[in-house]
Amino acid sequence: MMEELSAVPWAVIAPLLVVQFILVIVALVDLRKIHATNGPKILWVFIILFVSLFGPIAYFIVGRKQS
Repeated sequence: MMEELSAVPWAVIAPLLVVQFILVIVALVDLRKIHATNGPKILWVFIILFVSLFGPIAYFIVGRKQS
């Protein structure tokens, strides 16, 4: 198990994890502050949290209701 972890290219994976974490936090804060969305807010919470990197991106592209 330790040999497998040492073979992981952390220099590539770590920045992606940081970007994903930041996107999730920003999307959840924005979802909390916004009043109208395209679809129920609880659905967007689950999409943001469980659809990995594409959930927060989908929220910003599709989920926010344009005024």
